[in-house]
Amino acid sequence: MPEGINVSDAPAADAKEKPKSKKMIIIGGAVALLLIVGGGAGWFVMSKKNADEEGGEEKAPAAAPVAHDKPKAPPTYLPLENMVVNLADAGGERFVQLGVTFEISDPKAADQVKAYLPAIRNQILILVSQTSSEDLLKREGKEKLATEILNESSRILGYDPDDEEESPKKKKKKVRKPESPLTAVLFANFIVQ
Repeated sequence: MPEGINVSDAPAADAKEKPKSKKMIIIGGAVALLLIVGGGAGWFVMSKKNADEEGGEEKAPAAAPVAHDKPKAPPTYLPLENMVVNLADAGGERFVQLGVTFEISDPKAADQVKAYLPAIRNQILILVSQTSSEDLLKREGKEKLATEILNESSRILGYDPDDEEESPKKKKKKVRKPESPLTAVLFANFIVQ
């Protein structure tokens, strides 16, 4: 045997490595055991859930599913050309530049409204020219003007939003008339000078 090599050293090295490999086997076994137990628990929970859904066991009544209505169809918008109108102020030097857009409930009704645009535009010019700049500078004045434009435009289309017919019976019942396809008046441009 060559010098410097001790035969007794070789088995000592194997002895040190065996305890490490035993530890690794124990750790690996523990991990495998945890995976098996976790998988079994998951399988148990899932099979119980499937049995409950199939009616195998009675369960507490679930909340009723929320019924969602069909999403409302987006409205159709019909913009009018901008208008410049003199206002009813003393001296007649004030005017408004106005852009009006109609919100229409039914896209098919937009064609009907387009057929009446000259009369509607005329009525808007008349309404605005009777208003003062002081009224138009306030929010309430703009809202009032939008309501007047909506009502007058609906009348031109053949709908009367204010008048309700009474039935011939003694009891005064209101007869519901068809609603105007115009649902709102939006201001796209509103400059008072």
